[in-house]
Amino acid sequence: MSEASSSDAVRCMWMRGGTSKGGYFLADDLPSDKAERDAFLLRIMGSPDPRQIDGMGGADPLTSKVAVISKSTRPGVDVNYLFLQVFVDQAIVTDAQNCGNILAGVGPFAIERGLVQPKDEVTPVTVFMENTGQISTLQVQTRKGRVVYAGDARIDGVPGSAAPIPISFTDTAGSTCGSLLPTGQPVNEIDGVQATLIDNGMPVVVVRARDVGIEGTETRDELDGNEALKARLEGIRLKAGHLMNLGDVSSKSVPKMTMISSAKAGGAISTRTFIPHRCHASIGVLGAVSVATACLLDGAPAAAEANVPQGSSLSLSVEHPSGETTVVVELSENGEIETAGILRTARKLFDGTIFAD
Repeated sequence: MSEASSSDAVRCMWMRGGTSKGGYFLADDLPSDKAERDAFLLRIMGSPDPRQIDGMGGADPLTSKVAVISKSTRPGVDVNYLFLQVFVDQAIVTDAQNCGNILAGVGPFAIERGLVQPKDEVTPVTVFMENTGQISTLQVQTRKGRVVYAGDARIDGVPGSAAPIPISFTDTAGSTCGSLLPTGQPVNEIDGVQATLIDNGMPVVVVRARDVGIEGTETRDELDGNEALKARLEGIRLKAGHLMNLGDVSSKSVPKMTMISSAKAGGAISTRTFIPHRCHASIGVLGAVSVATACLLDGAPAAAEANVPQGSSLSLSVEHPSGETTVVVELSENGEIETAGILRTARKLFDGTIFAD
């Protein structure tokens, strides 16, 4: 579409990836000019508008997302993936973060579009995540040359079941902020609150729920309606942004704010996350990886609250408002994280053309 106007029909696949949903595009089908591309994406999502009534967005940050995919020329990599968050009620499109949920649909999309040739039973798809320069590998179920979407895997936050898509991540530490702990410390005090500023694939500020005046058991709607809490979290977030090498984050979607408390349903830790100004219905994939990592840091607030199993291969259940997300962590001999993995699912919702005018 680089030579066409944004009013032209553009090929698009709408997919659910994990607990998120959005439009998947081949890079060549979108305007090559960034400003034109962003204007097009705002238009098709219906932003800025709280209801996104004149577009495909679902009036929620979790359903106002975009994946841009291209064939990769990097050795050992199949496709490049650029994630774009389209704000709901602001005219903002940002590439300041990854999205591990939308990532779950990248493998199936790449096979559907012929960028990766399917194999028997399982097709591995290696993805370069352009937002952060990291690599992940997805294991996609395939049969007779086609993606298999139906299956028995279940993830909290999504009704029903689907084919499992295991995702493994390597070298995610400091993906956006430059280091796992941008301040070099597991604990920093901001506005009288102890916080862990961490980036293991997603920049997150981790604080105890009780330290910001909540129990950590509240529903999403209760937290979204707590204006005093949101104002306090935003004050902490703005200061944390500078400490995390992110600069002024007032118009950015990172860092996320996660409030932790002891697990309520037998997991490792319980969470409530703002992304950044609305409470997440669950928790982002890479956000869960960062929080799980915080549970392993001596002296961090999350470590004091968490129930962490022993061993070098750890399954950490991160509880959230709609259930739990299990993060599988492999530790090296010196206790450092070598790889982190997670199970997601995805489903193709429609494939066709989308219009900006």
